[in-house]
Amino acid sequence: MTRSQEWYAGTDRNSYIHRAWMRRGLPSDAFDGRPHIVVANTASDLTPCNSHLTEVAQSVKQGIWEAGGIPLELPVMSLGETQVKPTAMLWRNLAAMSIEEMLRANPIDGVVLLGGCDKTIPSLLMAASSVDLPAVVVPGGPMLTGTFRGVALGCGTDVWRLSEEVRAGELSEEDFLRSESSMIRSKGHCNTMGTASTMAVMAEALGMTLPGIAGTPAPDSRLLEQAQTTGRLAVQLVADDRRPSQVMTRGSFLNAIVALAAFGGSTNAVVHLLAIAGRLGVDLTLEDFDRTGSGVPLLVDLQPAGEFLMEDLHRAGGVLAVLHQVADLLDPDAITVTGSPLVSYLDDAHTWDQAVIRPRTAPIIADAGIAVLRGDLAPDGAVLKIAAASPHLLKHRGRAVVFDSVEDLRARIDDPDLDVDVDSVLVLRGCGPKGYPGMPEVANMPLPKKLLERGVRDLVRISDARMSGTAYGTVVLHVAPESAAGGPLALLREGDVVVLDVPARRLDVDVPAAEWAARQPSEQAGARYAAPTRGWERLYVDHVQQADTGADLDFLVGSSGDQVTRESH
Repeated sequence: MTRSQEWYAGTDRNSYIHRAWMRRGLPSDAFDGRPHIVVANTASDLTPCNSHLTEVAQSVKQGIWEAGGIPLELPVMSLGETQVKPTAMLWRNLAAMSIEEMLRANPIDGVVLLGGCDKTIPSLLMAASSVDLPAVVVPGGPMLTGTFRGVALGCGTDVWRLSEEVRAGELSEEDFLRSESSMIRSKGHCNTMGTASTMAVMAEALGMTLPGIAGTPAPDSRLLEQAQTTGRLAVQLVADDRRPSQVMTRGSFLNAIVALAAFGGSTNAVVHLLAIAGRLGVDLTLEDFDRTGSGVPLLVDLQPAGEFLMEDLHRAGGVLAVLHQVADLLDPDAITVTGSPLVSYLDDAHTWDQAVIRPRTAPIIADAGIAVLRGDLAPDGAVLKIAAASPHLLKHRGRAVVFDSVEDLRARIDDPDLDVDVDSVLVLRGCGPKGYPGMPEVANMPLPKKLLERGVRDLVRISDARMSGTAYGTVVLHVAPESAAGGPLALLREGDVVVLDVPARRLDVDVPAAEWAARQPSEQAGARYAAPTRGWERLYVDHVQQADTGADLDFLVGSSGDQVTRESH
């Protein structure tokens, strides 16, 4: 008996109610054991990168019908990265919790997860992991490439670049605003290797998609074809009883870490993969990112670490072509939702443009994994994206210029009297999971205007916040514990000498040990802008974990399964 028949089978009053209210077009044989597949759709006009997913859902539903299933669309909580304040990350866990509860509470046998914008695929995978019903992801795909003044625009990355050009006096505000209409050319998410593209690649590397689908541009007709095929696959998943816990094993997560390095993916993938693994009970730690990613070459020449964009990656051979280059580093036993190993799909993968996808013998960077740093300032770890950093800053000493909040940063960063030079280390604290709250993407701090005008384009920056996957620079982020949770970042004072040594994986402060041990936190360090007193923010601050374990809520870690033991009437 299928799970949905627990609702529909029988002659009692409750089964009558369940069937009768659903018979608004469904025939009587829809309740005879055919699998009911929900299409969890994050489409929303306020999540513009996902607004086309309603069209994608229609193709998925057609595939489900073809395979003998019953498709049921379920709108779920959606998070628009560019729209919601104070940060979409504040609600990732809420979205995951609400989706999990709806999947468990309803008469469904399997689920197709439609996501695109940064937090939607992570929240969908967290939910699916906790309820552990047969599930498969359809990534919404990147937008097509827009151009401005004859040059291709990287969505997100060029927002940071052009805005800094304005502050440096190299671009007029009029031209900056004119570029706005060119930045977003079509439906789809950011066309750089930002968080949205990264999480689509992570979903495929984890085995949770139809192999070859990640990175297909949103307007490409092949996305609808693959969506329809995924609908058919979802029905087969139920028949085979293949669940996320069987697909996303430790080996699958290590495969995702290899992919993260080879693609030059977003550091946001670290907190998302840790959170997903926590839902599944998979033993994954920060050390796994450094250990497994170390030595993996950066092969994809994509912004923000490189030159090209997602449309070029798809043209050059796509995700499978890149994974083919690092196949020897992948777990050969890790399967996909098809039941076959991921590596079995790589033999026929070809690279058609070696300028976009470099051969293993000529990588962009030989060692491009995420560096995990520890030391005086980050006893529980911090991360740095080597592919986005300036090589000359990977070993650096400099005086700290400390900001206690985003508001403090914005008020003082362009002050002509700010005591900052090319060797300074910008430090932003009070922006972690608890302190903001929500851990916003503000770690890639703007550079002081007076340095921009001198041609400086990078400084070492340190924060307990995150940064956009589309951003670049020598940025140490996810510092744990955060300052608001008693982390040592709160002890740092203006002028302290900070020592960054990425090859040694260290982040320290050059202050005598006795003095450092005797220090008390600054009164302002880690102070929340507005301490929440009610609602989700209060629950979040009371229960959110630190970045080094994925910033999930402590009571959401793990799985509750799919069973519901009580009736509704």
